[in-house]
Amino acid sequence: MILINPVVLTIDLGTQSVRAMLVDKYGNILHKIKYTYEKPYYSIYPGWAEQEPDVYWNAVCYVTKRLKFEAPNIWENIIAVTITTIRDTCICVDKNGKPLRDFILWLDKRRCEMKEPIPFPSSMLFSMAGKKNIVELQRRVSACNWIMENEPEIWEKTHKFIFISGFLNFMMTGKLVDSVANMIGHIPFNPKTRAWMDKNESARCIFDIDNEKLIDLVEPGEKIGHITEAASAETGIPKGMPVIATGSDKSCETLGLSCLKPDSAAIGLGTTATIQFTIDRYMEPLPFIPAYPAVLRGQYNPEVQVYRGYWLISWFKKEFASKEIEQAEKMGVTPETLLDEMLKKIPAGCEGLVFQPYFTPGIVMPKARGAVVGFSDAHTRAHIYKAIVEGINFALMDGLYTMEKRGKVDIEKLFIAGGGSQSDAICQITASMFGLPAYRIQTYEATGLGSSMVAFTAMGIYADAYHAADKMVRIKDEFLPDKKEHETYKFLFYEVFSEVFGKLLPLYNKL
Repeated sequence: MILINPVVLTIDLGTQSVRAMLVDKYGNILHKIKYTYEKPYYSIYPGWAEQEPDVYWNAVCYVTKRLKFEAPNIWENIIAVTITTIRDTCICVDKNGKPLRDFILWLDKRRCEMKEPIPFPSSMLFSMAGKKNIVELQRRVSACNWIMENEPEIWEKTHKFIFISGFLNFMMTGKLVDSVANMIGHIPFNPKTRAWMDKNESARCIFDIDNEKLIDLVEPGEKIGHITEAASAETGIPKGMPVIATGSDKSCETLGLSCLKPDSAAIGLGTTATIQFTIDRYMEPLPFIPAYPAVLRGQYNPEVQVYRGYWLISWFKKEFASKEIEQAEKMGVTPETLLDEMLKKIPAGCEGLVFQPYFTPGIVMPKARGAVVGFSDAHTRAHIYKAIVEGINFALMDGLYTMEKRGKVDIEKLFIAGGGSQSDAICQITASMFGLPAYRIQTYEATGLGSSMVAFTAMGIYADAYHAADKMVRIKDEFLPDKKEHETYKFLFYEVFSEVFGKLLPLYNKL
C-alpha cells in the first residue's frame, strides 16, 4: 500500500525529558508528546549521575502509547522508527540484554585511580606528543575503567558495554546493534575510520574494553532491525516496523538545521550548549579532541561544548528569579517571557559585567570554574541574567574561532536550535555577538527532524540527505547582527573574556 503522506516516528531521548513525534516528508511535526522525568538523575555521592533503565524505557513507552492514542489517524501512516539520544551515557548488559547496573550519565564526574600504568610504548608516544596528562585524565574519567576497577563482578558478567542508544535499539528490536554516529564518549572507537580501534592503536589503552564486549555497528540509514512483538505490546508501535539507525542528538540536530556544508554552523542551546559544523575531512576541533562521526557517511562534525550551557538559565531561575516566576504565574505567561524583557533593557556588554560559564571542568579545562567579573553598584539581577547569555556565547565564539582556524573554513551563517532558541531576544543577541546572520527553522525540535530525515532517505522518499533538507527544512526567522553591538562584543571578547581564564587559573588551581 502506498501512503499519500508517510510519517516517521522519531523518539528523541534527552537528559531531562523524552519526546516522541510524528514527522511527515515535508518536515512538519504533526503531533508530539513530551514526558519530563521526575528526576533527571540521582547521585549516591557528590558528582555522580546515574539513572535506572526503567525510567528511560517506561518514559519511551508512555510517549509512544500516548502519541498513538492522541493521533490514531496519523499513526497509521508510520513507515519507520528512529531513535536519537544523549551521548556518553552507558550501561552494562548481560547475554540476554538485561542491565547489570544503572546508567552512568554523561554528567557524571566520578574518577577512578587507574593504578595500572599505561603500557610503555604508548606512554612514550603520548609524552612525545604532549598528550600524557590528557590521556591520564581520560583514563580516570572513563566509566568503563571505573566499573572495571570498582565493580569487577559486574564487569565479569558484562556481555556488552553499550550506550543508551544501543539499549533502546535492543529494547525495540532485540538486537544489540548501534549506529557509528552514536559512538561518542569514552570508548575505544576511532571516529576517523568510523570503526572500533585496532588492538595495536596507541589510544586503545585509554579504555581497553575487550572486543567481545563491544556492540555491533552499522552506518546511519541502515536498518537496526524490526519492532518485536514484545516491544509492540509495550510501546504500541506495530510489530515488524523497521528501526532505522541515525545518530546522536547533536549530529541529528546539525542535519535537522540543514548545516551540511562548512559555511554553516549549528548552535544548540540546550542543557549543554554546542557549536558544530559538517566537513568532509577529519579534523580535531581542539588539540587531542576528536571530530565526531556525522550522520552523513564520510562526513564529520567538529564540535565545541559548554557543558553546563543553558542549564545555567535554569540555575539562574531557581536561585535568582523567584520574583519573575511568581509574577509570570499570575500573568499566565512563562518566566522566560519576563526574562526576555529583562534582556532587552540591558545594553550589550552588560555595562562591563562579564560571565565565564565554565561551571563544569572538562578534558580541555580540567581546573575550570565559573566566574563573574566586573561587578559595580549599578548592576542588577537583570545584568547577571544577560551576562550569563553573553558568557555562553563568548565561550561558543571562542570555540568557533579555534575551529575555523584549525579547519581553514569560514562560517558565514548560524542556525540555532534547542530550548534557548525559542527566545527571540537570545537569537538576536547571538547574531550580534558573532556578527553573523542567525536563522531559526520551522521547529526547535531540530534533533527529531534530522533523525527523521535519515529515515525518509533510507526508505527511498528522498535520494539523499541534501534532497531531504531541501524539502524538509524551512527558515522561519532571520536575525541580522547589530553592527554597533558587534563591535562592543568583539572588544569584550578579545580584550576581556579571552583573558579571564588564564588570569584566574592560578586561583582555580588553589581552589
